[in-house]
Amino acid sequence: MNAAVVNFAPTRGAVELRDLPTPEIGPDDVLLEVANVGVCGSDLHQWTADHSWPVNYPVVLGHEFAGRIAQLGTDVQGWKVGDRVASETAAVIDTTNPMSRRGLYNLDPTRKGFGYGVHGAMTRFVRVPSRILHALPDPLPFEHACLTEPCCVAYNAVVKNARIEPGDRVVVLGPGTIGILCAAMARLCGAEVALVGLEADRRRLEIAREYGCEPIIGSATDWAKARDGLGADGVIDAAGVSATLKVAIDLVRPAGWISKVGWGRDPLGFSLDPLVQKNVTLQGSFSHNWPTWERVIALLASRQLNVAPIIGGVWPIARWQEAFEKMHHGEVVKSVLSPV
Repeated sequence: MNAAVVNFAPTRGAVELRDLPTPEIGPDDVLLEVANVGVCGSDLHQWTADHSWPVNYPVVLGHEFAGRIAQLGTDVQGWKVGDRVASETAAVIDTTNPMSRRGLYNLDPTRKGFGYGVHGAMTRFVRVPSRILHALPDPLPFEHACLTEPCCVAYNAVVKNARIEPGDRVVVLGPGTIGILCAAMARLCGAEVALVGLEADRRRLEIAREYGCEPIIGSATDWAKARDGLGADGVIDAAGVSATLKVAIDLVRPAGWISKVGWGRDPLGFSLDPLVQKNVTLQGSFSHNWPTWERVIALLASRQLNVAPIIGGVWPIARWQEAFEKMHHGEVVKSVLSPV
C-alpha cells in the first residue's frame, strides 16, 4: 500500500491521506517511484474548492514530479529500471487528434492530466506512459527536477507565446511560482523585468531580486512608462484572477503584446475596446510539449535557470497539509513533498 494525498470531493478541504494499492501498469507504461513532487497552485485550488476545471474524484493530487523507474511495461523500449526521469503532465491524449498529430498534444481537447483527470504523484508509485518521460542528468537533484513542469509553463508563456527582444521592458503580474519563473525566463531573454504584486506578496516579490527583476507593490504604471511614456513592450499576466487582464491592457504600449498564462474563473466585466484601439496582441498560453521539456531540463542542468530560490522546503508526505498551508498563506513560494 502507498500513502497518497487524495482529493475526494468538490468541497473545501476535501483532501486527506489515504492508503492506496500500488498501480498496475500497461504495456506502454512505467511504474515510477516518486522522489519529489511539487505542490502546484492548482493543487491548492482543488483543496480549497475554488478551481474552474473538471476533476475526476477521488483523485491523487500532484503533477510536478521526478523519480526513478521501478518497473517497465512489456512494450517499453529505451528505458531501464533505475533510470532518473521527470514526467510531463499529459497522461491521457488522443494520438489521432489533429493537435496531437502536430505535436501539440497539450491542446488536445480530450487531454487528461495527472492530479485531476487521473491519479497523480503525491504518493510513492505512479503509473506513467513512457511517451512522456524525460531523462535527467545525474547532477540535477530531484527536488529541482520535479519543478521542470512549472518551468515549462513559464517557458511556453514567455519564449513560445510572446515575442521578447533583448532590451524590452516587460511587466509580470502575479508573484506566484509561475509569475516568478516567467520573470526569470524573461530575464534570460534579455528583457528588463518588473514583477508586480500586493503588500501581502512582499516576501515572494523579494525573491524576484535574485533573478535580477524589479519587485513592485501596487501600481506598475510609472515603471512601465519610464522609457518613453507609452508603456511596457509586453505584459505577462500570471495572476490567478480575471481582473488583472484590465491592468495588463492599461500597462502595455500600443502594438505591444500580452501573454496570459494565469487562470481566472470570473467574468471580465470590462470593455476590450482599449485592446483594439492600442492594436495589442493578446495571446493565451497553456501547458507545454516535448521540445519545451528538453529545453527546460537543459536550462536546469546547466544552472542557467536556478529554481533553488523559490523552494521553501521539502516535507514528508505525511505532513502534506503543512506544506499546503505554507504555500496558501504565502510563507513560501513552492513547497516540495517527499513520498519516500
